[in-house]
Amino acid sequence: MLEVTEKWQSHYHNGMKSWSVNWDAICSILKFSSEVRKVIYTTNAIESLNSSYQRLNRQRSVFPSDVSLLKALYLATFEATKKWNLSLRNWGKVYGELSIIYEGRL
Repeated sequence: MLEVTEKWQSHYHNGMKSWSVNWDAICSILKFSSEVRKVIYTTNAIESLNSSYQRLNRQRSVFPSDVSLLKALYLATFEATKKWNLSLRNWGKVYGELSIIYEGRL
């Protein structure tokens, strides 16, 4: 940690400050391999879902009730998940590592 801080402190002062304050959280994620970290932090599905919600909001900005909004969000989510047909890269390796670390949970 000290080597990284010394190298980048002059360029990214606030980033290095955040790095040192949150070191416990950062350190816990580093126990996973790069493949697992990539799966954990992949946001493409989340961004796709957010885009679907924004499209829904542009089409209809007023909903008669909370229930109608929930139904519209449910249907938008259902339609968005139909597009999620790609498997994760190196899923076998990721699953194997997670099943070793979290034995009996997967």
